[in-house]
Amino acid sequence: MLQRMYDRTMSLADHPKALWWLAFIAFIESSVFPIPPDVLMIPMILARPSRAWLIALVALVASVAGGILGYAIGAFFYDSIGQPILEALGKGDAVAEFNTRFNDFGFWAVLGAGITPFPYKVITIMSGWTGMPLGTFIATSILARALRFFIVAGLLWGFGEPIRKFIEERLGLVFTVFVVLLFGGFLLIRYL
Repeated sequence: MLQRMYDRTMSLADHPKALWWLAFIAFIESSVFPIPPDVLMIPMILARPSRAWLIALVALVASVAGGILGYAIGAFFYDSIGQPILEALGKGDAVAEFNTRFNDFGFWAVLGAGITPFPYKVITIMSGWTGMPLGTFIATSILARALRFFIVAGLLWGFGEPIRKFIEERLGLVFTVFVVLLFGGFLLIRYL
């Protein structure tokens, strides 16, 4: 089923209204949908590199708006909507422990999920559920999603098709290492 959903999402890149589909996918991916907007962004940017920045901007705005929906699900509908979504993603058991520490590291959680392969929707829902300040959530979401989408757009705009395989297979790992090193650096500065 997931492969069929992935293939269908990928096919939307050729659609005449691909930019609208990208906005829709980026919006729902931030709260419930399992396929990331990169699946549409990559072929769209490769087909029309001159629109790379517009494509990244659409993904950014829609993703942050969808993140606010995820936040609202967590804040207002966690028991009826948020918890079943997290359980379907296999994250239901870690909820109690996660809630205890989340707001201490909320900025890092949102930043990490926003740019790494970790499901961003988990963090959007948890941010609302744990009562993370909405302003912090939105600002961090903008930063994280802008980094992710504009770096992908920049790499594709600058290098074209040859960089595609790197983005699809290794960019998530690069972002993860970046967040770990950044967080580790702040911890070292704080405790040394």
